[in-house]
Amino acid sequence: MLMQGSGREARIHYMAGTFRLLSEGDHVRCAVTDVRIPLDQLRYWSVARQEPYVDAAASLVGEERASRA
Repeated sequence: MLMQGSGREARIHYMAGTFRLLSEGDHVRCAVTDVRIPLDQLRYWSVARQEPYVDAAASLVGEERASRA
């Protein structure tokens, strides 16, 4: 199911421990690095900011940016 919408960026609602597809796609873009993240590899996101991250380091950068704002 996650691989539908091949080549398209998905719209996602991020929740604690899971996410829900709002529009079909097979990837999202990291909010910090703009790296393409396949949905089956998506592990890091912010529920508060509704942002995906490619890895833990990018997640930390996202947190730091938000705390400075």
